[in-house]
Order: sequence, then C-alpha cells, then structure tokens
Amino acid sequence: MTEKPKDAKKIIAVIGATGAQGGGLVRAILNDKDGEFSVRAITRDPNSDKAKALAAAGAEVVQGDVDDAASLRKAFEGAYGAFCVTFFWDHFSPEKELAQAKDMAEAAKAAGLNHVIWSSLEDTRKKVPLSDDRMPTLQGKYKVPHLDAKGEADEFFLNSGVAATVLQTSFYWENFIYFGMGPQEGPDGKLAISFPMGDEKLPGIAAEDIGLCALGIFKKGAPAGGETVGIAGEHLTGAELAEKLSAALGKSVAYNDVAPETYRSFDFPGSDDLGNMFQYKRDFSADFCGARSLDYSRSINPQLQTFDSWLAANKAQIPLS
Repeated sequence: MTEKPKDAKKIIAVIGATGAQGGGLVRAILNDKDGEFSVRAITRDPNSDKAKALAAAGAEVVQGDVDDAASLRKAFEGAYGAFCVTFFWDHFSPEKELAQAKDMAEAAKAAGLNHVIWSSLEDTRKKVPLSDDRMPTLQGKYKVPHLDAKGEADEFFLNSGVAATVLQTSFYWENFIYFGMGPQEGPDGKLAISFPMGDEKLPGIAAEDIGLCALGIFKKGAPAGGETVGIAGEHLTGAELAEKLSAALGKSVAYNDVAPETYRSFDFPGSDDLGNMFQYKRDFSADFCGARSLDYSRSINPQLQTFDSWLAANKAQIPLS
C-alpha cells in the first residue's frame, strides 16, 4: 500500500466491511465527506458484488481473511485505526472467534495502529460460572458461547499496547427481518414474538447505528490505554416491542414470554445459545442495560434511531408468517 501524503485523511481499516456492523461503519465514513477519515474495506472476496459496490462508492477495498493472520497484518499497514469484529453465526465456534480476535489484536500492534475498536459482548461466566446450574453449560466451557468468547477476547485488545475501545453492542432490530425472530403465526392464527425475557428490558439497536457509533468513537480520539463502552438505541420490554410492531405493521402482535428451557428446545441451530443469552439478559437486566447508556450512544451518534424510527424505515422487510 502506497505512502499517504501527510495531509491525507486518516485510514480506518474495517473488518467485515460487507457485513452488518462493518458495512455500517464503511458507509458512515463514506457519507462523512468532510470528515478526517477515509476507509479501507477489508473483505475475504474483493470481487464480490458487495465489495465492488463499496469500491464504487469510494472505499479502498483490500483482501483480508480473519483466518489468515498475515493477510490481516498486511491489510492494517499504514492505517490509523481499525474496527474488528468476528462472525460467530458463520461457524458456531467460540474457539475460532478467540483465535481470530487474537490475530486481529496482534495485527493491530504489528501495524502500529493508533486506535482499535473491538466489537464485543459480556463474558457471562463472570456472573454465571460453569458450576451454576441456572442455565446449562454449552460446548463444555461456555454459558453463552457467542457472548463469552467475545468477552474473553477483550483482554487481547486491552493488553495489546494499542489504544483500544471495547464496544459492547446490543440486539440488532434487523433480527426481526433476517434471523427469524420476527412475528410468527401461532396455532390460533395470531402473530406473536417469543423471548424468555419476562418483563425486563432488552437493549436494541439498528445495525447501521453501530457503524455510526463506531465512527463517533474514532472522532472522539484514542483513549489513554483502554476503555469499555456500550451502545443501544432503546431499552424495551417484550411487551413494548410487540406494541410498537403492532402499530407499525397494522396487525396485532402479541408478546409470548416463554421459559428459557422452552426457548432452548426450539428447532433451529443455536437455540440453546440464544435461550441462555436471553435468560442472562433477563436475570441481569439492570447491569446489562446499565452498560448501554442511551445518552452516551446519542452523544457519539446524534442520528441514533429509536425502534419506532427504525420500524418506519424497515417494516416492509419484516416477514410475517
């Protein structure tokens, strides 16, 4: 990669540039025409349609594979900062996430980056140890595999010698569109959403806002050492989510509060992981919501969407079955 002139914009290298979070950050930087950053979109396949679209929009697109440490080091060269994220649902392997995160942190250090953002979640074993039978242990050493590995990986970044922001994200509202969590028709013909959350609030966010929040964090500047921050667009109960879905869709949507063990038994890959996840968010709601300040989120992303505003733009995409 060629040397940039000193007055050039600072490069942010983005892992997962064609995905939900990374793609959101790429678009946020590209749309910030007068901002201080340019974007380097890192993708496994620069010839994919999504990658070509990013290049056409003005992104520098480079090849990089989260399973190839050498390609990450090369992709980070000459950048100011990096946004790092892993993709648990592609492979369902916490060990793979840990290995990928370690390689990313080491690549950030090798490249001499000024600031790295690591997209993370809590390690639930700090509150629910493996000996705690409130929820089953999964894959031998996790309670919520897709949270625990990310939380465990925080130390790779915080101890890397690179100024690091651990960014604790929230439930994507896009899960109502793409992940099968939208309103489902029951035997009675009525629509309902089902979560084992009781009356507790679930922090949620538009995936696009994660990218905008990340840009806001880069704009604030690298922290001295490391920091952990959390973001959400709104904290809503299952009943409140159902009420807002009903209003937006023009159809009655109920909230079905199922038991965690019932959710874990649902017939889809990862239902045990997600059942444990929702139970954790229910049982530790005050801490989980408290770690995701709406005021902070809005301070770094003034465009932050509420669930109502997200629904207004996306309701037509929500499948109803």
